[in-house]
Amino acid sequence: MDAAPRTLLVKIFGKDHPGITSSLFDVLGEYGLDVIDIEQTVTRGRLTLCVLVPAPREDGGLRARLHRWADGERLDIEIISGSGDNRPRGEGRSHVTVLGHPLAASAISAIAGRIAATGANIDRIFRLAKYPVTAIELQVSGVETDKLRGELAGEAAAQRVDIAVQPAGLLRRSKRLVVMDVDSTLIQGEVIELLAEHAGCLDEVADVTAAAMRGELDFAESLRARVALLAGLDAAAIDAVREKVELTPGARTLVRTLKRLGYQVGIVSGGFTQVTDVLVERLGLDYSAANTLEVVDGKLTGKVVGEIVDRPGKARMLERFAAEAGVPLSATVAIGDGANDLDMLNTAGLGVAFNAKPVVREAADTAVNVPFLDTVLFLLGLTREEVEAADAADPKAAKQG
Repeated sequence: MDAAPRTLLVKIFGKDHPGITSSLFDVLGEYGLDVIDIEQTVTRGRLTLCVLVPAPREDGGLRARLHRWADGERLDIEIISGSGDNRPRGEGRSHVTVLGHPLAASAISAIAGRIAATGANIDRIFRLAKYPVTAIELQVSGVETDKLRGELAGEAAAQRVDIAVQPAGLLRRSKRLVVMDVDSTLIQGEVIELLAEHAGCLDEVADVTAAAMRGELDFAESLRARVALLAGLDAAAIDAVREKVELTPGARTLVRTLKRLGYQVGIVSGGFTQVTDVLVERLGLDYSAANTLEVVDGKLTGKVVGEIVDRPGKARMLERFAAEAGVPLSATVAIGDGANDLDMLNTAGLGVAFNAKPVVREAADTAVNVPFLDTVLFLLGLTREEVEAADAADPKAAKQG
């Protein structure tokens, strides 16, 4: 077997300014060198630039020339002899997204230590966002994704950060349909509790809702019980509730950005069409499924019309939306917070538990525990800068907020 060819790793450090990269490659071009690898980062105005090139037979002249160039540019330089290219990345490659608010150095230490303990290697780290949370991505190789996810789940809880572990490859870039729960996910609070305020039965309804979301009660049974308490309520209360509904922070940004990227976006809710239909119109959503409150003579009857959208029903709706969109389930993302979302989260290619109950956090692919829905974009590999640049170029985005 032939020995790997000799190479030089040229490392540049210093204050960044225009023209550095161009002038460095002018120097390398004088020696007719090819480029094997290159990576450049700028952090708070400080440049780190690494270039891997074949080593000339006699490299003394090149080294001297590079040092003179660096002196002229007022940069530090290190030239390291070696052989061959980068070592191949290990089998089992993953994207590890870490969200912190704030993100402590001790948390990164613990996460990196846990990754190293599995025998895996961190190949690259970069920042996705600095607000409303600090989000970083680590590219990791050398251990299977499921094992890595299990190892980091406990560390996420211990460090009070969110950690999403996804397999690297084409599937992450192929996501094309996002389906969300509505109450306490797309919007703040529970619509049925807002209606219960008008009916004077908030405490009773809230207790049943909480038990259902924890998985302690069958959802369909709990929904019938709660809706029955609303019997006799004037239908005008629905209009008042619609006016009171508030989107979760980041909801508009999430939907707007997904639509720009060509995603289709849907909602599936154990709530009511009397509210979700308005959200579909406001946000330009592609798909929607929810329950419908029965209204007779301007009053709620305490019943729902038709088949109830419950836990298995939500998964069926995801499958239906995916079929209508022509998207495989592996290319779908589901977001939800309650136990009735679990089947949907487990059916999707990526299930995201958003500020979820413990039973949901433990079962989902990943959990986000910050109150900003657009942080889901970081799990898809997007950066805050990319999102803001797209918004800046769109006058409508500024009006929407």
